[in-house]
Amino acid sequence: MTRNITCVTCPMGCSVTVEISDSGEIISVSGNTCKRGEEYAKNEITHPQRSLATTLRVEGGIYNVVPCKSAGPLPKEKIFECMEAVNSTCVNAPVKLGDVLVKNICGTGVDIVATNHCPRKG
Repeated sequence: MTRNITCVTCPMGCSVTVEISDSGEIISVSGNTCKRGEEYAKNEITHPQRSLATTLRVEGGIYNVVPCKSAGPLPKEKIFECMEAVNSTCVNAPVKLGDVLVKNICGTGVDIVATNHCPRKG
């Protein structure tokens, strides 16, 4: 079986073809112009991961939400579960850039961190 994917590691956007055996092992990777593309393709086939960027509710701040992101990649299959956890969380102001807002989200070992600040109201 073959799978065609577009590498998003760099702006080149290479069309990468991955040949997979019947047992699910990767036989070959072609079409990538750099080593990072090969690694991305292998990871995308065996264990896809995504970064998460969103906002989280803030109580008592000058803003109602603060932008945040995952401190590292999350398993793709856990993205919706992680978003549910973020959506059900509210933090108290003040929030500083880099603050951990949700530690070890959904048992992934990855934290959700603030990407901006939100001072306290008043």
